[in-house]
Amino acid sequence: MSDTSPPPPRAAVFFDFDGTLVDSTIAHYYGYFMKRRLAPVLRDLWHGWFLLKCISYLIVDKIDRSKLNIFFYRNYRGLPAGEIKAMAADCYRDAITPRCFDQITECIAEHKEANRKVVLVTGSIDFIVAPFVKEYGVDAVLAPALLESNGVFTGELDGPPIGGEEKPKRMRKFAEEMNIDLALSHGYGDSIADLPMLEAVGHPHAVNPDKALEKIATSRGWPIHQWTRDQTRHGETR
Repeated sequence: MSDTSPPPPRAAVFFDFDGTLVDSTIAHYYGYFMKRRLAPVLRDLWHGWFLLKCISYLIVDKIDRSKLNIFFYRNYRGLPAGEIKAMAADCYRDAITPRCFDQITECIAEHKEANRKVVLVTGSIDFIVAPFVKEYGVDAVLAPALLESNGVFTGELDGPPIGGEEKPKRMRKFAEEMNIDLALSHGYGDSIADLPMLEAVGHPHAVNPDKALEKIATSRGWPIHQWTRDQTRHGETR
């Protein structure tokens, strides 16, 4: 008689993206796209205006990161979807690769060698992280998409922003569908906003944590990683 019992569950490793794997924010990518589209004479003017606008985003971020994502992605409203998506590879090369932490290659490789599925759980838009996913062999991505109408972005997401409690909700759904045991799984985050995600796995890790997350990680005995990046890569300077 053949054995028809289901296979044993696997483990996964869930990574936040911005601030955890890459020293960047969603503002860096939008800024990159806009500067590419603007005439040189307008770039400095736009950049100054955008920096002022970012002050309000920082305030909202302190209150609720999910609401920040909703507000911020409205900046994409009316932008040509095809043109922006076509810039994703250049954005990865110019704005993301230089900001990748040096330790992520080894970390991802170690989890792959342990037969864990590598999953991104991020509030960053799917097409922006796609080149990273390809380069590092990420197995799955839990990321939002921007809605489109008549070839332009509407500024709205295809569902709830992926942050806060939405992250563990997506993780549990993924785990159920893919036969993943979250108790055996690892999670990496950098912010107190990632706490629900980290609490959803059996092996949480804090990466360059903010003060609130560092306090919790220390009290609970979670590993705390201080990751760095070589700021001279690709000619990057401060």
